[in-house]
Amino acid sequence: MKLTKSARRDRCRKLLRRYPVSLVNFRWFSDKKIFTVAVPRNTQDDHIYVSADAKKKNTAVDRLLRTCCTFKQSVTASVVVSVLGRTAFTSSIQGLKYYRDVVLTRELLPEIRQYSEYFTFQQDGVPAHRARETVDLLQCETPDFISPSLLPPNSPDLNLVDYAVWGIVQDREYKMKVKSI
Repeated sequence: MKLTKSARRDRCRKLLRRYPVSLVNFRWFSDKKIFTVAVPRNTQDDHIYVSADAKKKNTAVDRLLRTCCTFKQSVTASVVVSVLGRTAFTSSIQGLKYYRDVVLTRELLPEIRQYSEYFTFQQDGVPAHRARETVDLLQCETPDFISPSLLPPNSPDLNLVDYAVWGIVQDREYKMKVKSI
């Protein structure tokens, strides 16, 4: 569903009315990011664009056309942050059900409750976050939940994890050579 400019503005105004500055400290922002590890590579599948008698080992690297990796592995990291603190980073290679039943229910929400019994929980609009079962769970298990229908689309600046935390984590993670998940 594509929203018009006025519909986006209306959603933003509703959010501002519902969540004044005095409640910002109790707002918890959740997000997840997929970190991909792409090893090993099968160099036998690389293509060379040189004469037929040229040897691969004697060919300049810029003449090789790299192909896809043999396999790709990824891990999904999740975190929730607030002015009050942050939860531990959780990671999994599982899907939506694991996110809802384990990451949210057993890990992230109990950690948030250690800081405060009252809080507002906010996620972004990725499929696992806006899935009906996830939204239903959060409406039951949190004192206040900002549903995906209230958030304007394409607004990463509304979630500080998107525009601050993941950039720092990704810079640190990819500085070293990652060999496996």
